[in-house]
Amino acid sequence: MYMVTEHRGRVMQTVRAGDLAGPAAGPGDLVGILYRCHALRLVRMAVLLVGDQPSAEDVVQDAFLGLHRGAGRLRDPANAVAYLRVSVLNGCRSVLRSRKRAWSSRAAMHEPPVWSAESAAMAGEDRREALRAVALLPRRQREVLVLRYFLNLTDREIATALGVSRGTVASTASRALAALARDLGGRA
Repeated sequence: MYMVTEHRGRVMQTVRAGDLAGPAAGPGDLVGILYRCHALRLVRMAVLLVGDQPSAEDVVQDAFLGLHRGAGRLRDPANAVAYLRVSVLNGCRSVLRSRKRAWSSRAAMHEPPVWSAESAAMAGEDRREALRAVALLPRRQREVLVLRYFLNLTDREIATALGVSRGTVASTASRALAALARDLGGRA
């Protein structure tokens, strides 16, 4: 039986082995189910980390391709969502490193990611300011806030995803929120 879970133990979809019977049944079916259940949420998470939709979609696509290629080696399908989450985080880090190298090679000043015109038009001034402030946070602080407040992960789940201790997650979140409060003039 495959169990595809979201977070905090809530089961999003359960697929029995018999449901996957037939010549096309296999690990790819699990990847398809995971894609339908989690791709949009992972793209949204990636957009918050890299700042643009096309890069975020590429990162998520690469994560699912990696899962598909290694699905036969996946011992516990329940860990697939956590694998995807970490893979997307790592992909976002790679995108940001590549941008940083490109920017530094041109000796350009670092600018926060430019949000889409549609998002900017729909969001109020306060939201744009908050997104700008989050984009200016150090990478780890930004990741902790996205995982905590966008994906609603527990500190333990965040610690596992980032490979740090729960105490590090708590202190990083506290520092990030304090920095946002300072940057937003106490409105955070």
